[in-house]
Amino acid sequence: MHPSANQPELTQADIDVEIAERSAAETDAAAGGALPSHPRRDYRPYRSTTLRHPTHELVRADPEEIELVSPAFGHTDVAPEEADMTIQHAGEPLGERIIVTGRILDGDGRPVRNQLVEIWQANASGRYVHKRDQHPAPLDPNFTGVGRIVTGDDGSYRLTTIKPGPYPWKNHRNAWRPAHIHFSFFGTAFTQRLITQMYFPGDPLFGLDPIYQSIVDPAARERLVAGYDHDVSVPEWATGYRWDVVLTGPSSTWMEPEDADHA
Repeated sequence: MHPSANQPELTQADIDVEIAERSAAETDAAAGGALPSHPRRDYRPYRSTTLRHPTHELVRADPEEIELVSPAFGHTDVAPEEADMTIQHAGEPLGERIIVTGRILDGDGRPVRNQLVEIWQANASGRYVHKRDQHPAPLDPNFTGVGRIVTGDDGSYRLTTIKPGPYPWKNHRNAWRPAHIHFSFFGTAFTQRLITQMYFPGDPLFGLDPIYQSIVDPAARERLVAGYDHDVSVPEWATGYRWDVVLTGPSSTWMEPEDADHA
């Protein structure tokens, strides 16, 4: 989102002040209790939320009626090779090859079986294959940046891809998103879709990013960050990361509101 012509252009320093003020306000509101693990829908440092967040009660719909016209999938619809985003084209993509694995669990720690997981991401240069992405970074003809997985009986998934690069997103002057991978989970029906983002450890952009910082509980933020796992790494081939997702309960992984623009 571009600033109005009648307003001064916001800088990262301006956003840092707003993030600090909002974090202090949330801490004061908690008054020694638990901090909220999910952000407010109208988080001012994340500029588009002030324009896009719901202001009225959601419209109720019959889920059974929706399922009659929604897409369906089965085991034959999701091919095993869709879990490897490095083999979808004639050549190999550029960048650092990585493996991401983990388990999808419910709030009681039980595995979520046969879960459809969709993944999308930028390439190693921080560029999406999308007409709205005008970031002047190169596209990779051998990397589309999308994949799908169905979890196993133990709730496990395994993804092979390229580590994405950071990219500018115009929330304010010189705004950059930390490197991340989008994950979408469908539960047992398409009306149960949840979306979140996985980050990489030690990213220097964490403290500057309004989306990441909109989660004021440090423990909840940490649940979005994958851990490097040397046992997952494959010698001479790929580095490995482990990231578990909890869909419900007090330790659930943060999920984006349905009206988010998925930056």
